[in-house]
Amino acid sequence: MQASRAAAVELYWIPLGAGGHSVRFNGRVFEAVEAARRHRPRCDLYHAALVVELAGDRYTIELAPSPDAHEASRGVVRTGAVGSRRVGWLRLFRYEVRCWRGGSIPDLGEAVGGACRLTSDPRAARRLLDLVSAVPTPVWGRDELEAGEMWNSNSMIAWLIAAAGLPADALRPPPHGRAPGWRAGLEIARRGGVHDPGYGDVRQASAGLAAA
Repeated sequence: MQASRAAAVELYWIPLGAGGHSVRFNGRVFEAVEAARRHRPRCDLYHAALVVELAGDRYTIELAPSPDAHEASRGVVRTGAVGSRRVGWLRLFRYEVRCWRGGSIPDLGEAVGGACRLTSDPRAARRLLDLVSAVPTPVWGRDELEAGEMWNSNSMIAWLIAAAGLPADALRPPPHGRAPGWRAGLEIARRGGVHDPGYGDVRQASAGLAAA
């Protein structure tokens, strides 16, 4: 009985490109350009991920590149295009949304500040897990949903947290850090029901969740 009640939703801030030199370099170039364009100091960039514990099971949730066709082995529930929908059928230009039971997240140990626990409520944890298969999947790196910011892994995590009814507005990456795309996820969750260009109408995320 005690194990069935155990639950946790934890947010991790992983330095962009941890363990991958090319991703880290590209991120630094991107941030240098953005900082110069907006006349502000450069920030450290972060990639958000979630770990959910529920009824003795552990789920890892993240958006990542699609390396091969064995999607079920990684808990893939949705996929989307990278850069352009026209080339999204090519695996090189495809991302995947994972809700991986018993899975792992590369470089989770490098997360700055460790785990940030968002809730220990099993009902909230279940709502969040149920929403993963409904997360919008617009083109990565573009603002197809007109949220004012490109859609990426941070957008997906922010959308999940907010759509599940967990406090999200006050969440921030570590000091001197930035999470590009985060505001886009919050904006789309705030709208409730939205049209996903790749999959049609996404269900009303916030309506009815409070009663679940």
